[in-house]
Parts: sequence; C-alpha cells; structure tokens
Amino acid sequence: MANAHNNDAFVRTEMAPTLPPPRSQVGVIGWMRASLFSSWWNTILTLVGLYIIWLVVPGLIQWAFVDAVWTGSDREACLASAVGHEVGACWAFVRAKIGQFVYGRYPDAEIWRVNVAYFVGIAGLIPLLIPSVPFKAANVIFMLGIYPVLTLILLTGGHFDIGAGGWVTLAVFLAIALALVLFFSRWAGIIDPKAGLTAWGVGSGALVALVAALSVDWGLAPVPTSLWGGLLVTLVVAVTGIVASLPIGILLALGRRSKMPVVRLFSIMFIEFWRGVPLITVLFMASVMLPLFLPEGVTFDKLLRCLIGVTLFAAAYMAEVVRGGLQAIPRGQYEGAQAMGLSYWKMMGLVVLPQALKLVIPGIVNTFIGLFKDTTLVLIIGLFDLLGIIQLNFTDANWSTPTTGHTGYAFAAAVFWIFCFGMSRYSIFMEHRLSAGERR
Repeated sequence: MANAHNNDAFVRTEMAPTLPPPRSQVGVIGWMRASLFSSWWNTILTLVGLYIIWLVVPGLIQWAFVDAVWTGSDREACLASAVGHEVGACWAFVRAKIGQFVYGRYPDAEIWRVNVAYFVGIAGLIPLLIPSVPFKAANVIFMLGIYPVLTLILLTGGHFDIGAGGWVTLAVFLAIALALVLFFSRWAGIIDPKAGLTAWGVGSGALVALVAALSVDWGLAPVPTSLWGGLLVTLVVAVTGIVASLPIGILLALGRRSKMPVVRLFSIMFIEFWRGVPLITVLFMASVMLPLFLPEGVTFDKLLRCLIGVTLFAAAYMAEVVRGGLQAIPRGQYEGAQAMGLSYWKMMGLVVLPQALKLVIPGIVNTFIGLFKDTTLVLIIGLFDLLGIIQLNFTDANWSTPTTGHTGYAFAAAVFWIFCFGMSRYSIFMEHRLSAGERR
C-alpha cells in the first residue's frame, strides 16, 4: 500500500503558466465591484447617486447646451417669446460682455497692457510649476521680484509722484531696519551679523530700485484702479494675497513658537486678532474707517488698502497651518540640527521648514483656495471683481431676460471652479512628488 501511495505522488517539474486574474477582479468591472458595489451599503449609495445624476445631469445638459442661445445682439435672442421655443442658457450675454468680465472698465485702447501682464505671468508661471524645467532660481527671482513691478507699471501706468517726502520716508525706514538688524545681530545675538547685513543690503537695494522704477515716466497713460474690474481684480487680489501671506504666515508661525516673550506675544495677538474678525469687517475697516485715522491729505488707494487687509487676514490663517507642520516635526530634528552647530535660521531654513511645509501642503493650498473664493467679498467696498462685474451687468436692460442671471452665475462658477480645481490638482501632484502622503 505504501508503494502504491508513493506512485500516485505528483511532482511538478515545470513552472505552471501564469494565469490572468479573473475578469471580475480587473478592468472596469473590477473597479465597479471594488468601489461601487463592495457591500450592500455601498450599493445603496451608488444607486442613490445614479438616481440623483439621472435627475440633474440631463436637465443641466439640456439647459446649458441643447436649449442654449449662443449668438445674439440683445435680449431678443434669449427670450422664448421671440425665438418661439424654450430658451436655456443665454451664452450670447456672456459673449457680449466677456470684455468687461475679463478687464472691467479698463480703457479699450490700453487693454493690451493687461494682455501683456497676463501673457508674461502665464509664460513665467508654467516653467515655475514644472519641476523638470531648469533655471528655477532665475524663474523665482523673475516672478517674485521683477514681474510684480512690471505688472504694477503696466496696469497703473507708473510715474508715481514719489517726491522728496517719499525718499525721506524710505531713508528713515531703511535706517530703522538697519538699527533692528544691528540690535538682533550684535546685541541680542539672534541672527548672524554677516547674513543680517547682507539681507539688509539686498532688501535696501531692491526697495530703492523699486521706488526709482515706479517714479520713472514710462510714457504710459495712467489708469486708476477704480476702472479695474472683472477677472483682473480677482487675480490681483488673489495672487497678491497668496504670494504675500505665505512668508508672513511662516514668520508668524515661527514667532508664535519663539522663546522670546515679546515676539511670541506679538505673534499670538496678531494671529488671534485677525482670526477673530470676519473678512468683511476687515475690508470695511480698510475702506471706510482707516482713512478717518490718517492725517489730513494722506490717503491710500482703495485697492491697495484691500490688498493689505486681505494679505494680513490670510497670513493669520496661514500661520496656524504652518504651526501645525512645525509641531509635527520630531524634537530630534531640532536637536540634530543644533548638534551640528547650525544657527536658528539655518536650522529652520535647511532642516525644519522644508519638512514642515511638505507636511502641510494640503492645508496651505486649502487656504489659497479659500482666499481665491473670498475675493468676491471685495464687492462690499465697491471693487468689482469677476462676480461683481457679472452682477453689475444684470442691470443692463438690453440683456434683461429670465435666463441672464442664471447664465452669469453659471459662468462665474465655471471660472472659479477651473482655478480652484487647478490649484487642488497641482497640490496633489506636488504632494505625491514629495512623497509626503506616503510617509504620513
């Protein structure tokens, strides 16, 4: 019996061919089983979702495309009584007003300046966002140092009246900055003297060059900011707030974790004050209340006051996001950097902040997206952003139809969604590239 049992044994001498996975586990069917019908609860949710899509999407397509009016010169093109059938979206209204939606009331003869600013901005931003493109340092210097000045001169016309008082104010400001650098480097010992003086020298040179460039007559016709509007104002407010709030927020986050009581107290008071006040109140105070406290004859442009208010408001939220990243860094990272003899700023710049900022990329981008959408609040102080200029055109009697308002809001929603979705997808791309998501 034992020999018979041994004769029935089977020993494989060749590798079995690799079989493909079951069709029910791969492809579209496999994805649907795993993602949509993996349990009875998910099946119910999937069916409910499909039912909602069946209710909404056909009607939306019918309204936005099938019954839409694409061409026309006035409201008659979008009236059902005039065309003889039901009318969906009045895209003819958007086509007729697209110039105001993009440029506001910017003079037609000077629109080329806005287009140049748009083109240069896009041409500089695309290589900056692509990691494989070389010359990143030069690109960053151009986008953060040269492009804002170029855009300011193009949009306003330049030739600001600086005057002797402006130069004296600048000299006093630079003297105070130098005194602070000397105090924190030589007496307080917080920063490296050589690095501090170098930073002061570079910053002073940049400020002097900026003021000199703004005072030069470039031969451009001045365009007051009261004529700006539409997407131009939306981008100016959003980009300024995003670019300026990040470094200020990082400094506030470091200040809140500082061991110096004065710096920590100032940072806490600043953050808690701005976080405790609604943005509408900040804009209202900057527009209406601030001029009341300024000396007679001293005034600031309304858009500039808005930009300062939005930047400080966003910086307070950014500071808390960055502080969360700083708290997530293990103490050993600090101790390791200190053991290598790194100064405070080198420890933060080379060791701590790169890791902390990488951890809070979703929070940073979330703040950016929120700020971009909050730009619609500038309407309360009389600045017409994209949504504001669209609402303003609803009052045009030539385009007053039952579907004009719906079409305008749909267009505004589509534009905001494109920008916000783009920022969201790029943050996911950078998060995966930096492998922040896999480690945490």
